[in-house]
This record gives sequence, C-alpha cells and structure tokens, in this order.
Amino acid sequence: MAKTRAAQIAKAGGDFEIVEGDLRSPGLGEVRIKVQACGICMGDELARQGHWPGLQYPRVPGHEVAGVIDQLGSGVTRWKTGDRVGVGWHGGHDNTCPACRAGDFLNCENEKVSGLTFDGGYQEYMVAPVEALARIPDSLEPAEAAPLLCAGLTTFNSLRHSGAVPGDLVAVQGIGGLGHLGIQFANKFGYRVVAVGRGSGNASLAKKLGAHEYIDSKASNAAQELQKLGGAKVILSTAPSAVAMSEIFGGLGRHGKLMVIGADTSAPLEIPTVGLIMGSKSVQGWASGTPNASEDTLRFAALTGVRPMIETFPLEKAAAAYARMTSGQAQFRVVLTM
Repeated sequence: MAKTRAAQIAKAGGDFEIVEGDLRSPGLGEVRIKVQACGICMGDELARQGHWPGLQYPRVPGHEVAGVIDQLGSGVTRWKTGDRVGVGWHGGHDNTCPACRAGDFLNCENEKVSGLTFDGGYQEYMVAPVEALARIPDSLEPAEAAPLLCAGLTTFNSLRHSGAVPGDLVAVQGIGGLGHLGIQFANKFGYRVVAVGRGSGNASLAKKLGAHEYIDSKASNAAQELQKLGGAKVILSTAPSAVAMSEIFGGLGRHGKLMVIGADTSAPLEIPTVGLIMGSKSVQGWASGTPNASEDTLRFAALTGVRPMIETFPLEKAAAAYARMTSGQAQFRVVLTM
C-alpha cells in the first residue's frame, strides 16, 4: 500500500512528529486531496494544546489547505480528479440543527472543523468531506491561496458584512497576519483606510498595502486620532488584545461598529455602556466563513491582486514553521509546502 507523510501531534501539549502512514482512500461523500500548501494559523494551537471538545489524538492540524483532488469517494458528483481545491476552518455541518435549518451553517451545533474534527493539511494527502471544498482560481499559487482560506476569508467576510460602504472611514487595528490582508481588502472595497499599529516602523508598509492614513498608537491616542478624522464607521480589530480593542472603541463615529476578529483568551473587552448608547454604536464578533464564502474571497483576491505576505517551510520542518508563526516575528503568514 502507498505511504504518505504527516506532521502530527500525539498528545495534548506534544511536539510535532513527522510520521509515515498508509494512504487512505476517501469514503462516501469524501475526496482525497494531494496537498500542495497548508498555512499555519493560531487556531492550530487548539489542536496542539487539546483545547477543543472531543478532540482525539493523534491529530494532524491544518485548516488553510490548498491542493488538487487526487481521488473521489462514492457519491461525489460535482468534482473531478485534478480540480484545484481548498479547505478552510469549516469542514462540514449536520444540516439538522436549528442553525443549519436557518441556513447558518457556520454556527452549526455540530460543526466539523478541519484539523480538529478530522486530520487537516499538515500532510501530503488529506481526506476531506465534499462539503468542505472551495474551488481555487487558476491564477492563485497554492502557497498564496492557503492563507486566504482562513486569514483572508475572515478579514474579507467580516468587512463585507460590516455595514461599511465605499467612501466610509474604516480602521484596521493591527498589521499582522490578519491585518495586512484586512488593509488590502479594505482598500479594494473602496473604503478610506486607516491602519493602526504600534510604532512607526509599519507606517511605510501600511501605505504600500493600501492604507490612506497611519496612526501610531504608541505615539498618540488612536481613538482621539480617529475622531479627528471624523470617526470610524468600522474598526476591524485584528490584534489579539482586548485592552487595545477597548482603548480604540472611542474612535468610532455615529452608528460605528467595532468588528472583533482577533481572539484574546486572557482578558475581556471593557466597553463603556454610555459610549455604546451615545451614537448608537455596536460591537460584533465574526468567525471565518463557509466554503462558499471562501470561493468569494479567492475570486476577489485573484481579481484585485490581494495577496498574503508569506514565509514558506517544507513539511519536515513543521515544528520550526510553527515556532516561527507563534513567535510573532513572521512577515506575516507561515505556509508549509509539499
């Protein structure tokens, strides 16, 4: 039987191990994917640390997967071998819970998650449910497409549902793995884009990515600076800091919205109730999206030139790649290539 390699975690808190195993055939409603690239995301920490209900080990993480279909399982009719596909966070839904009955598949009570519910993309071949697949445009390279299936999808999807329209003042807080894509998408959506970062070092990069203004939150009060510009319609908070999000809330204008996509598990948001009431402001969280939304993201990126800034590592250096991502020093997404 043919063999395949994977970077797996044997137990919660364990290190990555490169293992070889039998190449599995897809079952009913599944496809096998020859993985070409897989992005490394902070969400993969849930697999590494065991912070997911019902997680079983050994587990292969990875939910930013780009590749080609290698084999079809029974019952698969809308795809063919050789199709370029991606798999993001959303790996499937039950179609029966109240959320699914309302068409809200992303909030399925029994959602399947790539790299958590089933083995993800830190491997040469991956088996995935057909409902998890998104088609990748020919003009996107695999290593470019992979981060767009989570970081790109989250920023694209949250912005397009934020209520902002072309010409509105939209601030992107944080210039990192999420923020550098958020700035690009915000610019292509026609917003007046303000990038907010800590220190002056990112000012030039923010402008190159498409920001019209840059605010150094170390040198000035970001909320006050946004008010001087008229107040933000939307603040997209990508930095995983509840303190920073709370501080910038005051930069919203009338009917402004703080859109939270950066997760901080160590501290809560502290938003003044009067600040919410006066000006009818709001706070909203946003998760990633369904495979259909992934396809929207990929097509838009291909059309407009939005691309992630990446560093690549081979599969056998998965541990080093993961360490690079968690160090906060990567510019800006880390991608495994096969």
